[in-house]
Parts: sequence; structure tokens; C-alpha cells
Amino acid sequence: MADDSPLEDQVRHRVDDGVAWITLNRPEVGNAITADQRNRVIDLLATASSDVAVRAVVVTATGRAFCTGADLRAPSTTAAPATANPRPSDAPDRPVGDVSRLIRDGAQRLIASVLDCEVPVVAAVNGTAAGIGAHLAFACDLVLAADTASFIEVFARRGIVPDGGGAYLLPRLIGPQRTKELMFFGDKLTATDARGIGLVNRVVPADDLEATAAEWATRLATGPTRALALTKWLVNRSLESDRAGAFADEAVAQELAMHTEDAQEGIAAFVERRDTQFRGW
Repeated sequence: MADDSPLEDQVRHRVDDGVAWITLNRPEVGNAITADQRNRVIDLLATASSDVAVRAVVVTATGRAFCTGADLRAPSTTAAPATANPRPSDAPDRPVGDVSRLIRDGAQRLIASVLDCEVPVVAAVNGTAAGIGAHLAFACDLVLAADTASFIEVFARRGIVPDGGGAYLLPRLIGPQRTKELMFFGDKLTATDARGIGLVNRVVPADDLEATAAEWATRLATGPTRALALTKWLVNRSLESDRAGAFADEAVAQELAMHTEDAQEGIAAFVERRDTQFRGW
């Protein structure tokens, strides 16, 4: 479905008190994500990493769905490179390698941008999260879900395999057997059931979702931002590390954290028996 609204309205962005809110806003199509929207989310997450004024991110959506997957019907408005060569008349519509490149540059890059974001990312899942929409939520550091939300590994229903890092994320979150059940059958998983198997941190009434997300993000945004970034890095790397590697990473992270101003503030506040005033650096 074509959408003539500005990209800045399709993916809304605001920063309040150190929290960047990224909101998918195409409720009429269940917030199915286009290539242009995806690229904007990636850019906004990269900006959050480099902007010292941003200390936490919330990813959410408007309407009754969080994100129902990739919107394959919407044409990209991204201009083709001026140097693009004319296409040979006898070239196949989809040469070998095109699909792999599309996945690498698209869904996988989106999920990587969440995992690599240097501030905590909270998913506030307001409704259905299917396909890449589910993986976008699961890649976040913390997942809040409205009691009306649901998650669907929709790929098998379409005769395709999971993309967007699903087969990487889910086994690490819930183990291979539960992952296969979800991916083989493609059944809808309620928010409550998703919490029960460890995919969601907390389920809240739909009317309380935004306020709860704001509360969590504000707590994160007033924390020791660099220490949280290093903690995220340690936890994510531990899933591929052996003990020696994990211990080495831990020592490096501790070295870096101890030289931040927030670490000095944390120690001083403890000695002086007062509340901390972390600045984020």
C-alpha cells in the first residue's frame, strides 16, 4: 500500500528527558515496515548511540499492532545510485545473490542496529508483533507487552525460513526446542505465554503500556549510561564466548567503566551516603 505521508510521520521520533521514542506509525497496515521506515529506524538507533543527550530508547507503535512484518507491497522511495549501470535486457529478474543481499542489508541490519545500540533499548509492544516485527521486539534489551499483544513466527505459514536473526535470537532466549515449536507451527503466542517462556519481561494492561515504558526508560536514562552499554556488550558477547573469553571481556569492560565520571560519582555517593547523580559519561 502506498503511503504519501512524510517518512518523519511514518516513523515518529522525539527525545524527552534523555529518552528517545521511536514510534512506527502506519496503523492502517498494521505497521508493516517498509524499507524506508527500516532505514530510518536504523539511522535513529545509530544517532542514539552517538548522542550524549540520549541515554535510553523506546521502540513502540501506534494502533492495534506493533509491527506485522515487512511491507513487501510498498515501493522504496530511496533513489537509485546515479552511477547504476543499465540492466541487460536478458538478465533474470532475481539473479543468484539478490535475496541474500536483500536480507543482509535489510532485516539483518535492522536487528543488528538494536543489538549494537550503545544505550538500552526498550520494546513497548502494543499489539501484534509478527515476523520481523517479533524479532525487532526480541532484539531489544527489555520487552514490555500490553496484555492485548501477541507474537507470531509467521514464516512457515508462507513457506519461507525465518529472517531478521530469528534463528539466532530465539534459541538464545528460550532454547532450541521451544524455538522450533514456534517456528514450525507459526502459532500465535499471547503476551502472557511469551512472558512465561522468557520472551517478555513484563505484561501490563494496554492503557498502562506507555506509562510503564516511560518509567523504565527514565530509570535507565538516569543510570550510568556507559556502564549499562558495557553491561549490554558483555551479556550479548557472552552468548558466543567461552569462559576465558567472557572473563577477558569482563576485565576490559571493568577497566573502561572505572574510568568514567559516573563510576567516580557512584563511589563518592556511596562513601558520602547520598543518592547518585549520574551524568551518562
